[in-house]
Amino acid sequence: MNEISRNLRVIPLGGLEEIGKNLTVFETETDIIVVDCGIAFPDDDMLGVDSVIPDITYLIKKKNKIRGIFITHGHEDHIGGLPYFLKEINVPIYGTKLSLALIERKLEEFKLNDSVDLHVVQPGSTIKLGLTFTVEFIHTNHSIADSCALAINTPAGIVIHTGDFKVDYTPIDGHPIDLRRFSEYGEKGVLLLMADSTNAERKGFTMSEKTVGAAFDEIFSTTEGRIIVATFSSNIHRVQQIVNASKKFGRKCVICGRSMVNVVDVTKQIGYMDNIDDVLIDIDEIGDYSPEELCIITTGSQGEPMSALARMAIATHRQIDIVPGDTVIISANPIPGNEKPIAKMIDELFKRGANVIYKALADVHVSGHACEEELKLIQALVKPKYFVPVHGEYKHMIHHKNIAVGMGIPEDNIFILENGRVLEFDNGAVVNTEETVPAGNILVDGLGVGDVGNIVLRDRRHLSADGLIIVVMTIEASSGKLLSGPDIISRGFVYMRESEDMIAKIREVTKEALARSDDSRKRDWTLKKTNIRDAIHEYVYEQTRRNPMILPIIMEVDLAKLDY
Repeated sequence: MNEISRNLRVIPLGGLEEIGKNLTVFETETDIIVVDCGIAFPDDDMLGVDSVIPDITYLIKKKNKIRGIFITHGHEDHIGGLPYFLKEINVPIYGTKLSLALIERKLEEFKLNDSVDLHVVQPGSTIKLGLTFTVEFIHTNHSIADSCALAINTPAGIVIHTGDFKVDYTPIDGHPIDLRRFSEYGEKGVLLLMADSTNAERKGFTMSEKTVGAAFDEIFSTTEGRIIVATFSSNIHRVQQIVNASKKFGRKCVICGRSMVNVVDVTKQIGYMDNIDDVLIDIDEIGDYSPEELCIITTGSQGEPMSALARMAIATHRQIDIVPGDTVIISANPIPGNEKPIAKMIDELFKRGANVIYKALADVHVSGHACEEELKLIQALVKPKYFVPVHGEYKHMIHHKNIAVGMGIPEDNIFILENGRVLEFDNGAVVNTEETVPAGNILVDGLGVGDVGNIVLRDRRHLSADGLIIVVMTIEASSGKLLSGPDIISRGFVYMRESEDMIAKIREVTKEALARSDDSRKRDWTLKKTNIRDAIHEYVYEQTRRNPMILPIIMEVDLAKLDY
């Protein structure tokens, strides 16, 4: 039997130089495993786009080598891309109980739940896949329960992938991060550490989740009116603390928002929440209780326009109105890029007479990501030969690199990768960092996946910035004579009733452009459209210094063939 090659290729296809869209490939001569498969929020210039998923072209070409997907935790930026992935490559999925419960609910929406092989794994369990991979799940703490790091045993050496993590010595579920196991792997010898960089800029330690519970107790004990708490639906430990405070101070809880209802339903089914049935009431029962007896747990902590709290703020929610005396707690930090909509939502809540409490005013949120001292602790325990910062923007990865250098890792052994860049090992040493594979953004717009690209986005940006002029006319086929029109339609350019002179001039410019067309090319409609577009653009820009999109539409009629 031939000896197994000691080659390993590590290929991030998402999650580097960005927040979200996490997907990392580990490839040997015979096998491939995938860690996480998430989505990202669209950038501001991705108009109309719902979400962004990783480009898996490289994996589709090698689907016969893929043995499975390992999930570190159940956040959308780590599991949201799975339905799209599984439609192309259906392989087994391995994850902890909550992660797979959330995945199963997601797959039901895409009608994939009966065709996907899901394997629930306990922290501490080891899975062997293919000829070359053995993966152990190591319990960690994060802002969602059941989070794990992965110890990946490969022919080239051991790789530790932390996933998103923090070090919480007093977590709500009573299970601190398994630092002992990290240390044991460090004693064995770790080839590569890939660690979460999201909070690498922040000094010190991340506060324990229990500090938020203390803040809730203080607020609940002194608040007389109704309390509304907005947080991430996936943070079931935060929801648990809201439930605990409600029970302690005699309030009933209402769950509001589709994703919040979904997650609470899932966690109740798998037994991950305590006391909730004692305090939970239906949203239709709100009128049966006085304000001081109510706590509403809702989505909308990021100011999403269609979220429950955002609709309450502008009085468009069907069942809940914000009234003077309400206390609204926003128990989350803004995701980068969401600062403006959150600030606008807070303003609207204040205008409606609510008292709004957020991170700047009280300790109503703690991060789920490790700060500098925790990152140092993992480095000290794992003692990796090589290091790759992951999960963060470029600045976060640079800060994380500097932390690692300060911990004694040679700078030449630290690699700031980009999505699609291959890091190749052979016999325990890096042998290649120059190769790249396809790793772009696939845009999801409604039911369309990948059908919106740069050209479509460019046109959307053009329309949003400068508007549209449509010129419609009917021309006789054989002679090229104008039979009707041109009719001018403007959208997002000028208000036509107040710009009648300009519209009339555009008609004249159109007729002149038609008249200038070469008599020998009467039926060259492309030429005519180009001449019309250029003439209108020149006139409009001269008058307005704007560049609207101009769409000439020519309808051709052959009078000789008309049956009178």
